[in-house]
Amino acid sequence: MKRLFCIFFFIAMIPTLSLIAGRKLTLADKNATAETVKLYSSMNKLTDKGIMFGHQDDLAYGIGWKAPNGQSDVFRMVNDYPAVFGWDLGHIETGSACNLDSVPFTDMKKYAILVHARGGINEFSWHCNNPLTEGSAWDVTNPEVVRSILPAGKLNHVYIQWLDEVANFLEGLRDETGKPIPVLFRPFHEQGGSWFWWGKSLCSVAEFKELWQYTVNYLNHTKNLHNLIFVFSNSDSFNNSEEFLERYPGNDWVDIIGFDLYQDPKTSNETFASLLKNKLTILVNAADKLNKLPAITEIGFEQIPYPTWWTEVLWPSIHRFRLSYTLFWRNAANRPNHYYMPYPGQISEKDFLDLYHLPCTLFGKDLEKESIYR
Repeated sequence: MKRLFCIFFFIAMIPTLSLIAGRKLTLADKNATAETVKLYSSMNKLTDKGIMFGHQDDLAYGIGWKAPNGQSDVFRMVNDYPAVFGWDLGHIETGSACNLDSVPFTDMKKYAILVHARGGINEFSWHCNNPLTEGSAWDVTNPEVVRSILPAGKLNHVYIQWLDEVANFLEGLRDETGKPIPVLFRPFHEQGGSWFWWGKSLCSVAEFKELWQYTVNYLNHTKNLHNLIFVFSNSDSFNNSEEFLERYPGNDWVDIIGFDLYQDPKTSNETFASLLKNKLTILVNAADKLNKLPAITEIGFEQIPYPTWWTEVLWPSIHRFRLSYTLFWRNAANRPNHYYMPYPGQISEKDFLDLYHLPCTLFGKDLEKESIYR
């Protein structure tokens, strides 16, 4: 009944939806593994059934607990896991045992393998340090960083070493038969802003595109990784298609397109809802033209202070769009006020449960039924 409702619902709303589900999509990596091709195809087909919900670091920690002393804040509320699990590779380039949010990489590997075994999807971002200044990803004091790591740059050898660390981790993600696990890879996100060293005012359009293409080419061809689905993830700073795609590296280098958008506490629910719908209209129109999957690659409202935000603000803003997934940011264990998913006892918990039971919201159990990798 849930599936039939979703099909009827999407048909009824078809004038405002992305129509991409009726097309055949092709991965950027022409040598992608059969399992990676199947996942991409499954993600496309799932847009007929609803929108997948994801959560950053969901198995690693949450409000009041840290692994292994907990399951997930999502599971604690709805007895189900997210469909998409976000992880970050920041600090892997330094040889650190833990990422920038204190998740051990050995644990992250275990989590990703477990997610895949349950039929879920893993997505990896990469807040890599600044290779020129040795500061964080947010160190924007020098506009020469991107130029310095490109093939003609003085630090290209450093960037190659960093990519080798990323490749070694991703290559080690294998299922029980030894096959590589397909994953989404989302580097250099929010490039339309200027708060990361790869951002808009820190490098030219041509330099950013070259960095992206060089990275994809190195992972695919030099490191022979063919289990990656590449995600181009802009900031929310665009107002039209031209601005959204200004730094788009090209169809041969990208599989999923999206943007990151958070509700500011000073922004009313009405204003945020209108902004989100406007951005989504631009996104799905671009996805149709480019024949790519659209997604909200990061979203959230810190502390979710409005009790019915999920069903009265978020869902009415996104449900008319054919999206692959929407990923909510993390519930930090060491920062009690830094969370983007509710948890047992939080004021929007009941509303989130209502969201979970809506026909077209997809979580872990929905994906288990679909066998998205086979």
